[in-house]
Amino acid sequence: MGSILKTMEMRKHHYISPIWTAASLFTLLAIGLLASCDYDEMVATCPVSVRLIYPDNSIDPYEGARVEMKDATSSVYVDSTDASGTARFNLPPGLYEATTNSQYIDSTGNIWWRYIFNGVRSLIVISPDSTNRLELTLKMSKKRIVQ
Repeated sequence: MGSILKTMEMRKHHYISPIWTAASLFTLLAIGLLASCDYDEMVATCPVSVRLIYPDNSIDPYEGARVEMKDATSSVYVDSTDASGTARFNLPPGLYEATTNSQYIDSTGNIWWRYIFNGVRSLIVISPDSTNRLELTLKMSKKRIVQ
């Protein structure tokens, strides 16, 4: 009989009450919720303007020229110029390359001309603490359109 009482006493010490189990689970859950991080998934962006600089004796800036900004991960952001020849972007901070390749057809006179403009600028650092106003100097080729 003594061994049975001893066995029951040992089991008594190892018994965990349901209240203790629920309380410990609640405590672990509360600690997990308090320790979890809350972060904002919005990416901070910087306003960037790219003004196209056309060669002397060519054409005036025009609306609709395509400008691309490519970052170091090869993400490409595209915008078109306004009437003053400026494209505006909102870009995440980083290292970029600006490119443009556009054509313009001048049909104002008897002779039509196709102007082809190309420009590239690399290693552009975009950051919140800089002005982020860029100028992209263009090279031009001019071709007569025969009708």
